[in-house]
Amino acid sequence: MTAVRSAPATSDAAPSRDAFLVVIYGDDLGRRVPLSAEPLVIGRSSKSAIQLDEQSVSRRHCEVTFEDGRYVVRDLDSTNGTYLNDLPVERGELHDGDQLKVGPTIFKFLSGDTVEASYHDEIYRLMTIDGLTQVHNRRYFDEALDREVARATRYGRPLSLLVFDIDLFKAVNDRHGHLAGDAVLRQLATAAAARCRVNDVFARTGGEEFSLLLPEVAIEEARALGETVRARIEAHRFVFERVEIAVTVSVGVAAWRAHMTDPIALMQVADARLYDAKRAGRNAVRG
Repeated sequence: MTAVRSAPATSDAAPSRDAFLVVIYGDDLGRRVPLSAEPLVIGRSSKSAIQLDEQSVSRRHCEVTFEDGRYVVRDLDSTNGTYLNDLPVERGELHDGDQLKVGPTIFKFLSGDTVEASYHDEIYRLMTIDGLTQVHNRRYFDEALDREVARATRYGRPLSLLVFDIDLFKAVNDRHGHLAGDAVLRQLATAAAARCRVNDVFARTGGEEFSLLLPEVAIEEARALGETVRARIEAHRFVFERVEIAVTVSVGVAAWRAHMTDPIALMQVADARLYDAKRAGRNAVRG
């Protein structure tokens, strides 16, 4: 749960432009916290300006201050560190669009003359983009699935679907911690998205589950692509705080067929093939 308290205003060295922190991942999604010249502390303590009630967050985790005409984030000797654009930071200047990660919560820093418009743009993005991985979310995927199934049915065009998730992801979290698990999800999404074509729809559709919708792709090509994704993830070097983490995925492949009654049927077949891959020993493709 996120609690936000108003910081007292100050007349000393007041910022000349509006600036906000916007929650893009975590509780209170979309909430904005205005920044001022007054230092703003983020932490687990009830005395923090932004209270994050998470065990991975220190009581006084970090603070955002206004120094020499710019906003700066400073880690307050937290246990698990403060991350700026995915990199651990002790002190760092904040620039428009930067992402600040404290425990499981991700904030986006917005500033400038068009900050209000930027905020509304960000809210729209949050409706379609997964805040952690920055790929499409389940809502966007479901809408795209409905649209592409209707198109494939109307014009008799091929449509395939890959569903894959991380093998033994709970073990990754248990061994390396949830922050490492988040890092793995983000790195995997980036690696998989690099293989997508313009018209493909790639989304995070569950905790550690991703789906790739493939318009104009028949089942044979989809199977080959599933193997490419599987091999690419197995070969990828996942690293969190200089520790390498071995990651594999299991992949289910399905294609739209005329006898299917609705888009859910396509998802059900892909999910069944995914579980076939799990039962086959994981790190496999079935479909």
